[in-house]
Amino acid sequence: MTTANETIDAKAVEAELLQFLGERIKAPVTPDQDLFGAGLVSSMFAMQLVVHLEEAYDIEIVGPELTLDHFRSVQAMTALVLRLRESAGSDG
Repeated sequence: MTTANETIDAKAVEAELLQFLGERIKAPVTPDQDLFGAGLVSSMFAMQLVVHLEEAYDIEIVGPELTLDHFRSVQAMTALVLRLRESAGSDG
């Protein structure tokens, strides 16, 4: 788990997500692959992704952030994590 003060970059988040997904869905995934379109991720698994991202990156994903588009690809999830961490850092 990372802390709010710990600096992370897109490459690290992307690599961690690719590993997490590979272990869970037992299929290779590319960063820009549409996970829902490919049938690799269900809406139920998307909720597991929410929990994973919140715990791993010390963020809160609520309200308008809870859309399938934010979880459609590893790139989209990476952008969400970085944006939420940045906004959380600027709040304090």
